[in-house]
Amino acid sequence: MNVSVLIPAFNEEEKIRLTIETISKLESVKEVIVIDDGSTDLTYQQAIKTNAQVIRLPYNQGKGAALNCGIKQAKQEIVLLLDADLGATAVEANKLLFPIFSGTADMTIAKFRVTSGGGLGLVKKLATWGLKKITGKVFKAPLSGQRAINRQALKKVQKFAAGFGVEVALTIAIWQENLKIIEVPVNMKHSSTGKNLSGFWHRGKQFKDIAAVLASQLRE
Repeated sequence: MNVSVLIPAFNEEEKIRLTIETISKLESVKEVIVIDDGSTDLTYQQAIKTNAQVIRLPYNQGKGAALNCGIKQAKQEIVLLLDADLGATAVEANKLLFPIFSGTADMTIAKFRVTSGGGLGLVKKLATWGLKKITGKVFKAPLSGQRAINRQALKKVQKFAAGFGVEVALTIAIWQENLKIIEVPVNMKHSSTGKNLSGFWHRGKQFKDIAAVLASQLRE
């Protein structure tokens, strides 16, 4: 099976190139699609130095919109979603692909062995609570953006949710179709938001978007 990689990126000039070069070395990866979500730094300039297909959005539209743009270009049987700041640890994405190849899962979610979040954990607690309420299952990595999905599952997802509700909405959509989801331990690392104003602002937007997704599902 062949793999399309989608990497939404916003102001990730430091690691985007290494992330692309690392994931491109996996034998099953046939295309890497980077969606530069209106970056104001050199993310685009770094990305076009690689073999990736780079889509440049005119302004920041959010992760969901970036993925919806990129998925239109993905041609392979499996789609791998990755954050732009994984760097050399992107190689660990191989572990997400094995269960898809074998038919053990329709979607895999990366569960980081070491987490270094800079916040108070409120966003993760909300996502964990909401997913358990809806699915009855406790997810250890409800916010993980590193996921592999087969075409059968993707066809059931009409589009990715807006903003930072992407991951929670995706998990719910796949679960509602009675498809198989498993979490896979990986040794990945990426940047965490700090305990500063911008960090709390970022987590506030996450909380709002996830709460909106959960509220819409619980009302149904």
